[in-house]
Amino acid sequence: MSKDIAISARGLGKHYLLGDAGGRNDSFRDLLVSGAKALVGARRKNAFKDFWALRDASFDIRKGENVGIVGMNGAGKSTLLKILSRITEPATGTARIDGRVGALLEVGTGFHPELTGRENVFLYGSILGMRKEEVTRKFDAIVAFSGIENFIDTPVKRYSSGMYVRLAFSVAAHLEPDILLLDEVLAVGDLAFQRKCIEHAKELQKRDATILFVSHNMFSIKTMCDRVIYLRKGQVIYDGDVPGGIELYEQDCRGAALSWTETRPEEWPIYITDCQMIDDSGKPSSIIDYGARPVLRLKFAVRSPVEDPNFIVAFVRSDGVAACNYSSELDGVKLGTVQKDGTLELQLPPMKLVSEMYSIEVLVREKGFQRILSGQSAGIFHVRHPLYNTHFGVFHEDAAWRLREAELAT
Repeated sequence: MSKDIAISARGLGKHYLLGDAGGRNDSFRDLLVSGAKALVGARRKNAFKDFWALRDASFDIRKGENVGIVGMNGAGKSTLLKILSRITEPATGTARIDGRVGALLEVGTGFHPELTGRENVFLYGSILGMRKEEVTRKFDAIVAFSGIENFIDTPVKRYSSGMYVRLAFSVAAHLEPDILLLDEVLAVGDLAFQRKCIEHAKELQKRDATILFVSHNMFSIKTMCDRVIYLRKGQVIYDGDVPGGIELYEQDCRGAALSWTETRPEEWPIYITDCQMIDDSGKPSSIIDYGARPVLRLKFAVRSPVEDPNFIVAFVRSDGVAACNYSSELDGVKLGTVQKDGTLELQLPPMKLVSEMYSIEVLVREKGFQRILSGQSAGIFHVRHPLYNTHFGVFHEDAAWRLREAELAT
């Protein structure tokens, strides 16, 4: 392995038996359950399926690189990081790592709920390989970075998930690792803390630290990473620059079901089959100029008749901020009973969102904002402007200014 290589993976794979615990019994209760299943013939061989969460993953990561691990849910991203952090053993292949590893893979990993934040800093620090003297020396800096000074002596069972992440990330970051593994940990933090973490990651990078970052947040990937490894169904299908990885993510997102919808796509009575943003020239485009009035064209399919469906379109910025949304019902549109496939066009007002990348999320609800009939990530577009970016907030509108001279006292 070359001296400038931090991580070298060759043929990494991990598989599980779906529908079975793989013959493992963790407790006396598990033994009783498995024994009972055997008595009634419940453990049929044909009920189990060999599932590869990761298959034949090979790559080299140089020291000092910030690499985004990207893919849809179930692609194998977390499995890869667990193997690299030695939480789990690979079924195939090898991984060679050169340097001190810090990992923050799940909210609250290494924390004991009954202990205070102060006590957990020392506990988690020791799990990561820090000596007590090192934790003591860095304790004030860890707490200050986390921003939860007022709760440091409160049991962490009373912490919110965001407070968990703040403290855990702060401990892991102050380990001063050569390699830092992060799995979607910024998803529950607020925007200010996310930016703080990104800046700290950049400082680690200046010290030649290597960072692997799993996230669905393309804003964070664009900001933190200079390379993307893209996984699909457990396999590496792309290893290259960030724009290429984000483009693949955009393609995979198109039409994907939103994770928080309660019904399965095959049960949807109505759903989106295509989504296009039409620019001022009448052509489909993923880049819309600030101030333009694009048309959003939605094609939908119908499995069973729906009376007065309410189409809701939301634009969500790449950092997860919901920028705006439109509702056919609120805009006074009556669609009647929809029985056949069709196309719905939405003439948007002048685009005043700041320059950024936005995902298009489409919900179809029953009349009156009732039950969700379908929910999809329908596409992605970019707003273009040379100046107005996220430093200006979510949108920008010109204001009327007037100067009044101070009146002289008489």
